[in-house]
Amino acid sequence: MTTEATLPPTSVSPTTRQVWTRARGVVLAAVILLAAAVVIAVIRSGAEHGRLDPRSADTNGSRAVAELLADQGVSTRLVTTLDEASAAAGPDTTLLIAVPDLLTDSQQSRLRTATETSGGRTVLIAPGSSSVNTLAPGVTADSVLSFDSTLVPRCDLAAARRAGSADTGGIRYHVTARAADTCYPDEGLPTLVRVPAAEGDGDTVVLGAPDILYNSSLDEQGNASLALQLLGSRPHVVWYLPSLSDDSATDSGSRSFLDLLPSGWLWGTVQLFVAGAVAAFWRARRLGPLVPEKLPVAIRASETVEGRARLYRKANARDRAAAALRSTTRTRLAPLVGVPVSRAHTPEALLPALSAHLHGDGQFLHALLFGPPPSDDTALIALTDQLDALEREVRRS
Repeated sequence: MTTEATLPPTSVSPTTRQVWTRARGVVLAAVILLAAAVVIAVIRSGAEHGRLDPRSADTNGSRAVAELLADQGVSTRLVTTLDEASAAAGPDTTLLIAVPDLLTDSQQSRLRTATETSGGRTVLIAPGSSSVNTLAPGVTADSVLSFDSTLVPRCDLAAARRAGSADTGGIRYHVTARAADTCYPDEGLPTLVRVPAAEGDGDTVVLGAPDILYNSSLDEQGNASLALQLLGSRPHVVWYLPSLSDDSATDSGSRSFLDLLPSGWLWGTVQLFVAGAVAAFWRARRLGPLVPEKLPVAIRASETVEGRARLYRKANARDRAAAALRSTTRTRLAPLVGVPVSRAHTPEALLPALSAHLHGDGQFLHALLFGPPPSDDTALIALTDQLDALEREVRRS
């Protein structure tokens, strides 16, 4: 019964302390990024919570407006679906659409059909180019926002004249509708537009900014007066907050995936492509001849050999040391016995040529040049001496 000797490990496994030392920088960076993401998410969620919600007492909520309307005998009811908003439209109702741009094309068309002959008032809060032309025909959004947030009326609309200056600065509008009231202009373009209905006493009010409805700014300028006059002209206010859970929102008509992407995505993609191309050109290898680099310190070959030997010894890598010695010896012996260097590491090509040249034992040569790694340092030194002797003998013969 024979047993094989167990060779010592040829590499030093890193300890737990070493692994932690190497990885702690990456772990610390990941923790910082995660903490920053949580903080940003908390801040943003807090800023958007209850925005334009008549039940919310947050900074951007609208509970104060609803309570002031209630003091004047005007009821406020919150709805979140298109069916509820369309059914509520009537001559005694003011329908406020908090975020018109969230409505799909089909939702806008249905809502416009329900409100244009209802005889009531429809108030659109900061509608953009994707919704204002459908919900308020004859009105289009300007691409440049108002520079000032607080503006003066400069119109004959009674509600605006009584309120005075207000925080209506935001989206500006081009108006082609007849008999429309245009108020709070900025550089000639109004930020508040009232378009009377073609039939009946109804109208549509387009407001360029939601600031006059926020709890935080209701007591500034003439915001409260303007908000109460715009919303309190009828005994009932239906406050429509569009929701993505609305079944009608799934009917997006013929809009494709590209239509759902935000504006500017194409230019953003082109800019990223250009930036990537510039970075690739900057980091790419330059064409041309190789330029030798002058080393700051000249190191003798013997020092390099000794340093590598110490590393092999420290790691108990006798197998690697023996493989390096045998490989170098085979590479030097092959040309001496007429074997191409490319086949120097093939036993079938090198050993027969060596045996014929030395008239020696092929098994001994195989064990010497292609045998197993030595089991200890003494065997490694003996292998080195034998390889040197073999090379000297081949050179002499």
